[in-house]
Amino acid sequence: MENAPIYEDMLIYEVFPEVKRKGIDGLEKASISTLKTEDEVDFFLVLQFDPLDAVKSFAGENYKKAYIPDNAKRVLLRYDTNAQHFDLKKELILS
Repeated sequence: MENAPIYEDMLIYEVFPEVKRKGIDGLEKASISTLKTEDEVDFFLVLQFDPLDAVKSFAGENYKKAYIPDNAKRVLLRYDTNAQHFDLKKELILS
């Protein structure tokens, strides 16, 4: 639990800015959600790319493998090794 703020800052100030600095076109937005339980904090990240080729540019040909930087691996207790890719069908703004 104590590493959750470290990881969140890492995502905001290191990981995603580095992706943009690399000139990865197509990464439109990144969302960070958390779920706090008794003994840990789960992170749920949604990266919105357009088109799918942008995902491959970011993650490489093995784009179904989760991208976890080495410095993130040092602060995470566990993480998914595979990435899931969904097609965005509709986004509704309900304001």
